[in-house]
Amino acid sequence: MTTNKKLITMLFAGMMALSANAQELKVLSDTHAMLRIPANYKYLLMPVEESHENDYIRVSLDNKLVKEFNCKLAINKTDYTVPLDLGRIRKNEKGSENAAGEIVLDITIHRSANNGNRGGQLSIKDFACWNGMKVSNTFDTTNREKYRPVYHHTPTWGWMNDPNGMFYKDGVWHLYFQHNPYGSQWENMTWGHSTSTDLINWKFEDDVIERDAFGTIFSGSSVVDHHNTAGFGKGAIVTYYTSAGQAQTQSMAYSTDNGNTFTKYPANPVLTSEIPDFRDPNIIWHEKSQKWVMVLAEKSHINIYSSKDLKNWTFESRFGEEYGSHDGVWECPDIFEINGKWFILLNINPGGPFGGSATQYFVGDFDGHKFTCEDDKTETKWLDYGKDHYATVSFNNAPDGRIVVLPWMSNWQYANEVPTMQYRSANGIARDLGTFNYKGETYLSVKPSPEVMKAFSPKATGRLTDACRVDVQLRGNSTITLTNDKGEQVVIAYDNKKEELSMDRTKSGITDFSAEFPVVTKSPTYGKIKTLQIFIDKSSIEIFDAEGKMGMTNIVFPTEAYNKVVVKGGKAKIYPLK
Repeated sequence: MTTNKKLITMLFAGMMALSANAQELKVLSDTHAMLRIPANYKYLLMPVEESHENDYIRVSLDNKLVKEFNCKLAINKTDYTVPLDLGRIRKNEKGSENAAGEIVLDITIHRSANNGNRGGQLSIKDFACWNGMKVSNTFDTTNREKYRPVYHHTPTWGWMNDPNGMFYKDGVWHLYFQHNPYGSQWENMTWGHSTSTDLINWKFEDDVIERDAFGTIFSGSSVVDHHNTAGFGKGAIVTYYTSAGQAQTQSMAYSTDNGNTFTKYPANPVLTSEIPDFRDPNIIWHEKSQKWVMVLAEKSHINIYSSKDLKNWTFESRFGEEYGSHDGVWECPDIFEINGKWFILLNINPGGPFGGSATQYFVGDFDGHKFTCEDDKTETKWLDYGKDHYATVSFNNAPDGRIVVLPWMSNWQYANEVPTMQYRSANGIARDLGTFNYKGETYLSVKPSPEVMKAFSPKATGRLTDACRVDVQLRGNSTITLTNDKGEQVVIAYDNKKEELSMDRTKSGITDFSAEFPVVTKSPTYGKIKTLQIFIDKSSIEIFDAEGKMGMTNIVFPTEAYNKVVVKGGKAKIYPLK
């Protein structure tokens, strides 16, 4: 997301710092405090110190509990600040951002023997967060991270993981995502919302589905209900998500304003299970049976349901217990048809080909009731052979029948530790799926979406930048080295005889935040490769065969931008962003 080029500000003005007395801090014990917030402000800016444990915060408005979340309030120093949207709390409860009302934070401090000053060395009243807290009518989202991508979607602030509920309608691509608005590590799962008209430039809209009595909000999907089958209106957006509380259950919400705001279905939860790992509903319209179909991950298999009205679901069948990789929990399924074949995407963590999380898929037939797989039970087909490609699902209602997908560009082995703080994680570039055949088998092809290709100049230049595309014409065995003046490098090697492509990021820059990060990833090429397309953007490298037969997605953190490309066995052309 191009937040490093654009200043995203809220349409308010003014800021004042508060002393502890003005905030009316009340210390009740060495683990408990209350904070009364002055009226007439849009935000409370809360200092975060990331190395500590989460504190538990309950927010009340006029004595009514309206919000609960966890946040690592600063003890010794402030790493960054996050906003508590006071205006939205007033609007949700009283219908106006400017409504009067007493907002109080009831804060339970986490203390443990292994948690530094929270172990009792520093009095709670002396914590750095109290003097650092500010009420404000703005929240400055100016980019402060050298690794924030230029042409990939990122959260404006906070943590992000799985893409959720994506759909296309009236020329706009809607992306929801697992968001923590109160810190840059996984916590407080909420659906953030971003929109784009070109799959390159994204605008953060708001957090739209938040924690409720059934739990935090895990992954799910959205559909455009063109024929009003659910009764919420023609063209309404109907969304299913996992409510993650004491159990994982499936809940529904709907939107009549094109996904900008949602109303939760009063009869939630809609689906339940006795199995703890029961999540990530994904829904499509099955034309042949004239029904909605839901695929849902349940531990190490997929449940398939059908419905006429998006409210009442019938269990149809189960798939997957004997197929593919089962080295981790199955998550984030998707189902679609391309060229007369049916495919199930299935994300798994751990169990990826190079450790951690990854995306596998299955090929077969689907009759609206049962998926019949044509792959050998012992075979695993991976959609991407990089280390940082996960939770990949498709946009509903994409134009021209296209299957357009987005991955989360990270890996659960180190996602919480990558060297950024204002935000964590990006999505990979949008990619269109198709099919190809190799040695009698059907595979998914993956190509950068046409909208992504249009973002680059049609004219090549000779200069490597930190946000560009490099096309390499290969002549048999080839080596492509991206390097900088400090000697940091990424080496991409193609073995024509073995039909294999590798990427070595062991010397790519900052790698010591995780022992699992320095790695060489390898991919079969399913035949010979003529042209490689390499997409470089600040902290990522994505490689595609121009014919779509392989993809490889990896993140990198060079201390200086790669400014030189050396090709042996081929010729490179560099295309800048327009």
